[in-house]
Amino acid sequence: MASEVSAPEKGPCIWITGASQGLGRALALELARRGRTVVASARGAESLESLARDAEGRPGRVVPWPLDVTDAEAVSKAVAEIEAQVGPLHTAVLNAGTHTPVDGRNLKAEDFRKLVEINVMGTVNCLEPAIAAMKPRGKGWIAVVASLSGYRGLPSAAAYGLTKAGLINMCEALRPELAPAGIRIQVVNPGFVKTPLTDKNEFPMPFLMEAEAAAKAFADGLNTDSFEIVFPKRFAYILKLLRILPYWAYFAVTRRMVRGEG
Repeated sequence: MASEVSAPEKGPCIWITGASQGLGRALALELARRGRTVVASARGAESLESLARDAEGRPGRVVPWPLDVTDAEAVSKAVAEIEAQVGPLHTAVLNAGTHTPVDGRNLKAEDFRKLVEINVMGTVNCLEPAIAAMKPRGKGWIAVVASLSGYRGLPSAAAYGLTKAGLINMCEALRPELAPAGIRIQVVNPGFVKTPLTDKNEFPMPFLMEAEAAAKAFADGLNTDSFEIVFPKRFAYILKLLRILPYWAYFAVTRRMVRGEG
């Protein structure tokens, strides 16, 4: 739990999970540059404190709030405390997630279990209290970070893609259901963004974006009513095309992506 906030007057805030590194961190700094109050959550307290220091001198501020999104009780308590200490939750950016490459020839159920628990249930653990907080006010914004890899199955991403495709499907279902409550939900589908996670990739990453550029595209998208925020757009168009290919053509493409195959 974060210590009580005694800074500036309370006001609407943006809560970002998975904010200690990569895209989440860059987005927190970008929104602080735009004058917003950002509550930054992740498991690493030291990384969050460093993030808050880096945001100093910007028109907005970053409030570190250590949290493990897989702990549903802790998440619910955190949302209540954020609202009490920082201000009403204007926007929730549910970005926490991880990636474990999977080789179907050596498949391990634990790899899937871990990613479902963090990427899917971690997101749902945050959705429940965020919706509960926003509903009485009749307004709120929620952005769920999925991935372009959720469009269609890709080699080495059987577990990761499963979770991201699930998040896209979930947001599609929730959009019309939350609209009457005044809550807008968006799905964010990034391509390859240079982060500690993608640094581990051993394959070419087309249209790789720097985290700062991706954060600007992300922040711009939050100001629109678009259901889907995508970047980089050229890569998204390519993957949207792959999504409509018949299986025989699609597998001819992806078979070439499997390591050890010609």
